[in-house]
Order: sequence, then structure tokens, then C-alpha cells
Amino acid sequence: MSIITISRQMGSLGDEIAQALSSRTDAELITRNELIHRFFEKVTDVREKHLLNESAKFFLTENQHIGQYKAYLENELMQMASNKSYILKGFGSQVIFSDYADAIHVRIIAPESERIARIRRQYKVSDQEATKILATADKKHKRFVSAVYNADVTDDSLYHLILNTAKSDVDECVAAILALSESHAVKIRLSQESMAQEAIDHQSVFTDFKNPSEAEFAKVLDMYHIDWKYEPKTFPVEWDAEGNVTMAFSPDFYLPNFDTYLELTTMNQKYVTAKNRKLKKVRELYPGTNIRIVYKKDFMSLIERFRMAGSDTATNDDA
Repeated sequence: MSIITISRQMGSLGDEIAQALSSRTDAELITRNELIHRFFEKVTDVREKHLLNESAKFFLTENQHIGQYKAYLENELMQMASNKSYILKGFGSQVIFSDYADAIHVRIIAPESERIARIRRQYKVSDQEATKILATADKKHKRFVSAVYNADVTDDSLYHLILNTAKSDVDECVAAILALSESHAVKIRLSQESMAQEAIDHQSVFTDFKNPSEAEFAKVLDMYHIDWKYEPKTFPVEWDAEGNVTMAFSPDFYLPNFDTYLELTTMNQKYVTAKNRKLKKVRELYPGTNIRIVYKKDFMSLIERFRMAGSDTATNDDA
């Protein structure tokens, strides 16, 4: 199941963003207090529970019933994540789930001046008092992750996304996180499907179209707000006696919302016949895979609609 971890500075609106995310999705929000209550309530006494709340290093000690607190926590979280989607706020969750494929890690920040102003309004204190509150909170957040996981919460490499709430409001941040989560889920699903089908995963960080027609078709898809991936997978369809792939099919586009692959065909009939042959083999070898060929006449019709829309926009801009 999917995991979103939220690391935040005090006064950055990270708490509000985490709560809004939970409200917008089916994912339960788990905080440090909730975590300690859920996992340690029945296996610790009053003293141990107090130390878990107050001392980061206490997580590295042993409990006679469950072993090391840190290891027990990580194991329980992993089991929990296998059954349901969660939003995890704080407690080093970005480190615990750093190698978890279905997790994305988000850091919420804001300039110190903005954070001071928010704390001043929230707690009705002076700038000086707000500064002290922030300094204490920042130190405590850093100390826990540093002591327990030997990591720095401010290390940008821990995160998929860093959001500055002086530039984006809560709704914009939630939209950005959800968009990333959906895109990441598609990426993971394609990778897992490729592995299961013994196909070749070609997803890349940068899209490099092989010819202009593909770039124009991508613009058409963008115009209609249709999500796409470019050549994310290759399907082997023929092998030699030694098991080497001698023929494969790499559809040009994948449309996640339609679970459909598209192959553009703007060439002559000879190449169309070859593509149809490959397509037939893919359907035989990979049942359930939806692949369609977009023929030249259909492609040119879409391109013409795109160009007309572009001309209308230019005319309106000149007006």
C-alpha cells in the first residue's frame, strides 16, 4: 500500500497539510503520539512510555518483551503499511521507509520570518518568544532523527518533494503531493508489471522523443489533459535458441488513466504490416495488455485539431 511521509518545520503549515491530505484520501494520518499509543501501550509501563516521549536515545535500548524499541517500531510500521495506505508525520518515517518502493517523502518548510509570524499569531507571543519556541522545536526534531537514525532531517536527498508554504498555500501543496503520489504509483505499477511479465522497464527521468511526430502527439495529449508516459516498457516477442531477444515491441506511449499503450504509425504500409505483426504477438504473449495503433489519418486529424487550437490561442493573445 502507499505511504506518504511528512517532515515539517514548526510553523510551516506541515500539520495542516498532513491533515488535509488525510481528509482528501483514504489514508490514515499517524503522528508520533498516536504511534506510541498504538504500538507501545500494552508492552511498556508508565516510566518507559514517558521516556519514549521524551528521550530519542531511549528508542535504542532494549525491552524485555519486544527487544529494541527502534527495531520493534520499524517492524510494526512495515506490517501496518502492507495492509493499508498511511500518511506518517514525523518520527523519522522518511528514513524508515527510505527503501520502500510505494513511499514518497515530502518536506514542508517556510522562511524563518514567516514561521515566526505564524507562531506569534498562533500562540499570541512576542517575536522573541516565537523565535525561542521555533529554535526549541527545530532542535528537538533534528535530535530525534539524528540520535535514532544518524540522519539529518534537513538533508534534501531524503525527499521526493520539498514545498515552501511562503510560496504555496495548503491546497496547492496538497494538490502537488497528490499529483506526485499518483505519478509515482503509475511508475511503480509499470515496473512491477514489467518484472512480472519479463518485459523491459524503460521508464526514464527525461523524455527524449525519437522523432517530431511523437513530440507533437504528446502536445495533443497535454492539450486534452491526458496523462502519458513515453516508451515506458519493451515487450520481447521473439527469442533465438539461446534465449536472446531477437524481436521486441516498444509502444510509443502509455496512458495510465486508460491502462492503454499507443503506437504511432505515420510510415508506409510495409512498416504498418510489421507493427501489426508485433502487436499480434504481444497480445498472444502478454494477455490483458491493451495496445492500440494510431494510424496516420487519425494522427494527422489530432494534430490538425491541436494546431487549430493553437491558432485560436494566438489570435486571442493578439486581441
